[in-house]
Amino acid sequence: MAEQSAPKGVAGPRPAATVMLLRPVRSGMEVLLMRRVRSMGFAPGAYVFPGGVVDERDADGDLPWTGPSPAEWAGVLGTDVRMARALVCAAVRETFEETGVLLASEPEAAGARAITLDTATEEWERDRRGLVDRSRSFTEVLSRRGLVVRSEWLRAWSRWVTPRAQSRRFDTWFFAAELPPGQEPRNVGGEADLARWTDPAEVAAENAAGRMPMLPPTVVSCAELAACRTLEGVREARRDIVPIEPDVRDVDGQTRIVTPDGAHYPLPKPDAAP
Repeated sequence: MAEQSAPKGVAGPRPAATVMLLRPVRSGMEVLLMRRVRSMGFAPGAYVFPGGVVDERDADGDLPWTGPSPAEWAGVLGTDVRMARALVCAAVRETFEETGVLLASEPEAAGARAITLDTATEEWERDRRGLVDRSRSFTEVLSRRGLVVRSEWLRAWSRWVTPRAQSRRFDTWFFAAELPPGQEPRNVGGEADLARWTDPAEVAAENAAGRMPMLPPTVVSCAELAACRTLEGVREARRDIVPIEPDVRDVDGQTRIVTPDGAHYPLPKPDAAP
């Protein structure tokens, strides 16, 4: 979809969506992180959540859907209805494209949690590849199979805007979602060379040590997840979705990304990734 307007000389941010995919473990929960390949133009070598930019077709009004309506999501996300529909669709579509995990089900199972879809078959792979190369729309893929997007499986978490000093900018809405029963993520999207489940409480130290380079929104989001401790805590967390736009500044002779609360972080260094 179109980039948002920005001051002259500043790149307009493109709307995007990303999903913090969670699973329960004995110690609490883990989040899925993917390491971007070093050939990527944006944040090469950084650990990120699955996600990507919104496509024009993500706003398709015929997308099969359960859970909160696009109008309800618009109120939560602070957007118009069309953009809300597109963001939810992009979150689900991009997660499927990059991990094979599909936040969808048959409509009659809308009230259940124990739903298993085998998305690792060759037929599903053809559909996934068709979404990646844009030869197929998400509406087409789901409608043909009689499936619906389960918007109630998503939890709006935050909204981050890339600093104005960057040449490539994104206005990204973050969602949390639990791994659907019977599904397992696969590193199939081509944009990452590693996928790993990680205790969100360990991310800050791993990032500071240079073992897991990542952008501030990822570090902050993992810290917020860690504070929730469990999946139940994530479900009950109260979130205010307002745009957070860091700045790039010189701090003690080093280029740092500074968040509105004054915290500052180094730029990711791909060569530091293991």
